Amino acid sequence: MNIPFFSVSRMAWAALPPPLPWLFHALRRLAHPRAREGSARSAMFIVEASGEPQAPPGAACRADPATSTRMPLLTELEKGSAGRRIYKHGAPNGAFAAAALIAASAAAASGPATTFLARDQVLGPAGAAAAAAPGPATAPPELAVAASTNSVYPIDLPTALELAGARNLDIQIARQRLEEAQANRQSALEQFFPWLSPGIAYHRRDGEAQAVPAGIISDTHFQAYNPGAALAAQVTLGEAIYNSLAARQLVRASDQALEAQRLDSTLSAAQGYFDLAKAKALVEVVEQALEISRDYQQQLHAAVASGIAFKGDELRVQSQTGHYEVVLQQAIERQRVAAADLARVLHLDARVELVPRQGELAPLTLFEAQVSMDALVVRALGSRPELKQRQAALLAARAARNGAAYGPLIPSLGAQVFGGGLGGGPDNGPANFGPEGDYTLGLNWRIGPGGLFDSGRINASKARLAAAKLDQSKLEDSITSEVVSAVARVRSTSAQIELARQNLDIAAEALRLTRQRKQYGVGAVLEDIQAEQGLTQARSDYVNALAEHNKAQYALSRAVGEP
Repeated sequence: MNIPFFSVSRMAWAALPPPLPWLFHALRRLAHPRAREGSARSAMFIVEASGEPQAPPGAACRADPATSTRMPLLTELEKGSAGRRIYKHGAPNGAFAAAALIAASAAAASGPATTFLARDQVLGPAGAAAAAAPGPATAPPELAVAASTNSVYPIDLPTALELAGARNLDIQIARQRLEEAQANRQSALEQFFPWLSPGIAYHRRDGEAQAVPAGIISDTHFQAYNPGAALAAQVTLGEAIYNSLAARQLVRASDQALEAQRLDSTLSAAQGYFDLAKAKALVEVVEQALEISRDYQQQLHAAVASGIAFKGDELRVQSQTGHYEVVLQQAIERQRVAAADLARVLHLDARVELVPRQGELAPLTLFEAQVSMDALVVRALGSRPELKQRQAALLAARAARNGAAYGPLIPSLGAQVFGGGLGGGPDNGPANFGPEGDYTLGLNWRIGPGGLFDSGRINASKARLAAAKLDQSKLEDSITSEVVSAVARVRSTSAQIELARQNLDIAAEALRLTRQRKQYGVGAVLEDIQAEQGLTQARSDYVNALAEHNKAQYALSRAVGEP
């Protein structure tokens, strides 16, 4: 069924959650004709909803007046857990971009849906020209960051982990290397197959020639032509066999390298997210400390004005307030840098500031603090993809060694079948043409470089095999060390959380008692300042302990080789 674009928009509008109608108007105001001269952009959206979509994203289409074809607004790129889906819209202008966003929200089966821009992609001049088809005005480049480089979008840990698997550049690079290894294996297998050589040959002779079998030499003038096709095969069997075995293991090694990169990217995304959550929590801690200090400063200012407090005490608190203002700016800077780092890991637009959702910094328990270290080491040695990668590389090196040592013992095979015709004759005689067929089969051995008794090649392959064995042993030691270190860190951070929580309770009680003494007129301003500083430090320590504990949990998961 063909649904007009604006009908889709009206249908989607009715299904929008409350926060989104203003976004439609904002995107529509961004549309401007001058943007036709620049690069066109497409954008990705993350849609969170409970349940499955009622209709596929491609149902949201628009008609292209230039080609009379229908262009999909949305393409589902990735589907994650908990109803989280990633869409990309192909809309070349602001109005259609807004409609794509609306259609994504309307595709949710039930429940509230929230969306945010994941990343813009510049199409370049060619894409800009294609996007300049007749229609509503094209959106300016600022649409990519929602009209402002200071746009803020919330993100949670599951979304960060899903985006790491879908968009991380290191994973995409590893995937391309796997495809390269698969292509190399295909090339190694193709060495066993013959090739076809169609063609035509023309030969002319003017001058002396010797007749066969009479042996008479005379002046001759003749020509010959030889059309046909040859099916030929020249296979160095030993090299082809061992090369195919090595290529098979290299494909396996590349596949494990891809899995290892997935785990690395997941760890980087998790640690980047917790760094961002920690930075945001520390900003809130400093803001609370600054608010307390400002309130105290105002109280002292009123007391000084009434003549019942010392001016030096007010200046002392004012200095502390200024210090907290500086610390707040530093904390905000660290939060923005952490957001940019996380955007880099997720391959998102760093101009869009990512912020963690409220209440995201809480202790995680992927592994208990008293987990058996020996059991985790055994699990790691059996499941780490890097170790499987090294084992495959070791088998490839062994195949290469066997190919150098034993491959030359297997003869090379040469075969050719030719089918065609032969025609021609002397200039002063009749010309003839008839069918012709030739068949050739041969076996040979190569002695010397690249063949039998090539000691340099054999010794080099043995050295590579020995190095691969040592590399595997080195990796086993490294994995064991990583697991031991990660377990120690999990145990330490678990204890730090409990100690920091106790210290936080003590600091809060100390500030309460200090304020109580101040109410009775027996407390000193310096005592209050020190109590506030102690509470701020205790809050910071607790936030740091939580973040480092969560990072340690994911680091141990990575060390064991679990996603």
